[in-house]
Amino acid sequence: MRSLPLPDPGTPSLSGPWAYLGWLARRQAPTLAAALTCGVVTFAAQAVQPFLLGRVVDSAVEGGLSPTTWYWAGLLLGIGVILTGVAVVGHRFDVRNWMEAAFRSSQLVSRTVSRSGHAISAELPTGEVVSAVAHDTFRIGELFAMSAQFLGSLVAYAVTTVLMLSASVQLGVVVALGLPVVAAVLAFLVKPLQRRQTAQRDASGRLTTLGADTVSGLRILRGIGGEAVFADRYRAQSQKVRAAGVRVAGTQSWLDALQVLLPGLFVVVVVYLGALAAVDGKITTGQLVSFYGYAAFLGWPVQLATQFLKIATNAHVSAIKVVTVLRVVPATGAAPATAELPAPGAVLRDETTGVALEPGRVVALVAADPDESAAVALRLGRFDDDAEAATPVTLGGVPLAVLPKEHLRRRVVVADATPTIFSGRLDSELDARSRAALEDLERAMHVADAHDVLDSVPDGLAGELPEKGRSLSGGQRQRVALARALLTDPEILILVEPTSAVDAHTEARIAARLADERRGRTTLIVTASPLVLDHVDDVLFLDGGRVATSGTHRELLERPADADDGALAARYRAVVGRSMDEDDYTRLAASEVRS
Repeated sequence: MRSLPLPDPGTPSLSGPWAYLGWLARRQAPTLAAALTCGVVTFAAQAVQPFLLGRVVDSAVEGGLSPTTWYWAGLLLGIGVILTGVAVVGHRFDVRNWMEAAFRSSQLVSRTVSRSGHAISAELPTGEVVSAVAHDTFRIGELFAMSAQFLGSLVAYAVTTVLMLSASVQLGVVVALGLPVVAAVLAFLVKPLQRRQTAQRDASGRLTTLGADTVSGLRILRGIGGEAVFADRYRAQSQKVRAAGVRVAGTQSWLDALQVLLPGLFVVVVVYLGALAAVDGKITTGQLVSFYGYAAFLGWPVQLATQFLKIATNAHVSAIKVVTVLRVVPATGAAPATAELPAPGAVLRDETTGVALEPGRVVALVAADPDESAAVALRLGRFDDDAEAATPVTLGGVPLAVLPKEHLRRRVVVADATPTIFSGRLDSELDARSRAALEDLERAMHVADAHDVLDSVPDGLAGELPEKGRSLSGGQRQRVALARALLTDPEILILVEPTSAVDAHTEARIAARLADERRGRTTLIVTASPLVLDHVDDVLFLDGGRVATSGTHRELLERPADADDGALAARYRAVVGRSMDEDDYTRLAASEVRS
């Protein structure tokens, strides 16, 4: 069996759902061909068995347990043994086809989501993306798992028709024409079933999105008393999903009932006509037994063919959803890289504001508007090529937009002000690049002053975090995110407000340790906290969209008003002083709440 996940899921054709399914078939052609071969052999062997059984009966009637009878019986036994062995192997290939198609599609969706950045959430609801991975990819896999049985059913129909025509033209014609009529009647219901399944799939995706939004915003809803409103919305949407499901079930019930009724009536007709022919002496007793076997056996291929049409319908609907996700253009890296990464030690520069990160310096960025400085930090991390085209950032003089994104992510890491904590083991959450030793983890937690996290999580680093780290406080989540960023150990690390959710004593410890940890390595900290600014090498002050002045925190505080940039230094002191006042107020309020 092939190991999963696949090293490279490939680049699919996205011109349409059938083109995508065809691309999947080509990617797993050897496995699919083996499964189809096994399916053909299996069903052909099953189709021949009634013929051999009839020969055994006729031979026994004419000569008893003669050598001829034993010959046909032995041949029947041999076909049965071959059928059993090939069916076992074929089932393994069917499962492998299902898994490969499903997991290849899942990998493609996951890769698109991970590479697209915010573009995926801007174009598609969360529920659509979740459903594509949780449901649609597996429905696509079912199509490939059933392909061998469908082709085998067609071969069995052809073999059986030839054998029946050779024994009785009348009965052969009945079978040759009757089965397509039965299949056509059943296929008539497939189109409305497809429409209703599509409607149900859309309604279910909207319900998933609504549920995700409600759960993620539950605290806010409780704060404004909006639980009842959103509960009513969810209830209304769930009723739409239920109604759509009932409509699907109605059509499906007709299809399932006719799958049993029509083949059953077909068997009755064939057996009746065969009995009349046997009474008239047109066919032998053994041929009558064979005709009954043919008719009874062909009910199974008809059901499989109908089931395959239903699965193909589901796969087509699911392929549309998957292709929709895969067509999302990533916010960065959509165009191929055209330049090589500069050598280590290159200057990272925001050309619009003049922010330049010199190698080996720990620098702080301060602005009167925190959003302005945060936007600069995000630009330095290259998160949206189109939006940042008018505000270029260069590394060693080369625009970030033309550099290989995967390698750039290794060298430049941005830790946002609102980090996301994932569920799972704490040590795995911290070690994003799977290379840190236990000593590295403990050191990062020490720098982030996060020992209380180890105490609060059962089993410490080996303990499990729930979804979004909801068992941790806001300050604990922020410190875990800081430790995670430090463990990536990039050439250039950019931290946006890394201490905004902690108290003053904790912030002072983090500031000193952070500066010592990153000393000699390029680091930018976006903050207006004096406790942090006092430990960095340089402070860049943004004013009017440009770096207006720079220096150490002490230099800017003590710069006289009559200096060349004394007015700018005064504005800097105002921003830092305001930050200090706001921090003091916030922390005082927090301490009162705790008391």
